[in-house]
Amino acid sequence: MKISGWQKVTLLDYPEKVACTIFTNGCNFRCPFCHNPELVIRTNEAPVIPEEEVLEFLRERQGKLDGVCITGGEPLVHQDIAQFMRQIKELGFLIKLDTNGSFPERLKALAKEKLIDYVAIDIKNSKEKYAQTIGVKNFNIKPVEESVEFLMKGELPYEFRTTLVKEFHTLVDMEKIATWIGGARAYFLQNFVDSGDLIGENLHGLSRDEMWKFYHHIKDSFSLIELRGIN
Repeated sequence: MKISGWQKVTLLDYPEKVACTIFTNGCNFRCPFCHNPELVIRTNEAPVIPEEEVLEFLRERQGKLDGVCITGGEPLVHQDIAQFMRQIKELGFLIKLDTNGSFPERLKALAKEKLIDYVAIDIKNSKEKYAQTIGVKNFNIKPVEESVEFLMKGELPYEFRTTLVKEFHTLVDMEKIATWIGGARAYFLQNFVDSGDLIGENLHGLSRDEMWKFYHHIKDSFSLIELRGIN
């Protein structure tokens, strides 16, 4: 598995846990608002961090860190991710997986082996606008639907989240998302922030008032829904 980024301590990425975050290289989506293009379209330019270096760090942090967040890119493009996770679990750490949901069989296999303790899936947009939003023509959304259904029917802790971009999301889209994943365990709306290094260009976040308008428009569909990234 190719690791190209590493945050040694985070209090934000794993709910209620002190963790580190590992960024894997490679992704099957091309979201224009992605702020990690070096992990998606410039993969050869990204650094490579040996797995053993990460594992040695974790050995030294046993009893100090609660968990490990594995994000990307898209971690599940790596067929050997299970072996890496096994080594992390053997050290006693919880694992949170961030995924786009397009590899349901790998997600289910990791869950069956109890290699993941928490999952976050990015719900990119309404089903009708998924291909446009992720930058992949003729995208088949069925695998994402399968992953969403798996989590909503199972017992594995999870959250869904959507990054809101003015050029891609409307109130109608939010209604359709709420119809799709309404009743989910937790749903977070986070505002797009232009990092200055994106796959696309000329994209904008929402105003504070717009964020709240989106929130109130769908809040009754969820028992837990929160806004992130607004002042």
